[in-house]
Amino acid sequence: MKVQLTRRTGGGSVLRCQRADGSVTWQKQDRHAEFFALHDLTHFAVESTLGFQNGFFGLIAQGWDIEDTTGKGVRGRLPPEAVLVEQLVGLLGYDRSSELLADAGDFNAQAASIASAHGRPAPRPLSEEELARVRSKRGELFEQWQALAPGSSLELRWGH
Repeated sequence: MKVQLTRRTGGGSVLRCQRADGSVTWQKQDRHAEFFALHDLTHFAVESTLGFQNGFFGLIAQGWDIEDTTGKGVRGRLPPEAVLVEQLVGLLGYDRSSELLADAGDFNAQAASIASAHGRPAPRPLSEEELARVRSKRGELFEQWQALAPGSSLELRWGH
């Protein structure tokens, strides 16, 4: 699947995903556009680095529309793996606002605590190496995004 994130003039962004069958789903962000661009890139880093197939981009590749990934669309509730991925992406969002990065032990403890508070089982723990690889990939993607001029797009490949 081709994933295209475009920086629009005026600060907005557009996420466009073209599946292998040629079908497309897309979403324009004007409010909080920078947050959503970085959030989507974090999804890409988590899912591609850790091999998740049923997270945000995996569901899109399987034919879900972006609107369906809220869990309130025609497809109904999200699969458990998508919920887990969203939780990991959310925790990694704290990295952007913190000067201290949690080590794997603290990261895993936070993930387990959040899951427990929502009545879900704790996710499988991430190793230091896995967490480092995700953060590295995310950093690369963030740098590419920040370097884009308005009107330009970052193009990524999802899957094989």
